[in-house]
Amino acid sequence: MEIKMINGEEIAVALNLIWTTFLQFEASDYSDEGVKSFRNFIEDKKIIETLEFWGAYDHGELKGVIATNEKRKHICCFFVKARYHRQGIGRKLWEYLLAHSQNKTITVNSSPYAVPVYHKLGFIDIDTEQVADGIRYTPMKYDR
Repeated sequence: MEIKMINGEEIAVALNLIWTTFLQFEASDYSDEGVKSFRNFIEDKKIIETLEFWGAYDHGELKGVIATNEKRKHICCFFVKARYHRQGIGRKLWEYLLAHSQNKTITVNSSPYAVPVYHKLGFIDIDTEQVADGIRYTPMKYDR
């Protein structure tokens, strides 16, 4: 497994993985407005250009993606292809981010589906579930 930065045309592959996985596991927790808001987010080129993307590759196949903003302080997207869940890929991406971020605290607005995953990675809830533009999320943080 190799973790490397995703650039250029590979961003489209990463965004496709994110969208496909979102539809499989998260869309059912959102209203139509929330699904549309998420789609608009990942299709907004100006926003996407502000993010850093890393991918977990195995034999040339992108199996998982983590994307951050604010100089690796906030996780914006964190997805692993369905058939590779529970194989440690997400943990490897997370550990890579930790090793390559100088931030004392890393934050995320977790989808309902991912809250238990973030808890396993050491995140704690910092507020109750919120809803913005139809997107349900729980604000969480990880302190070193």
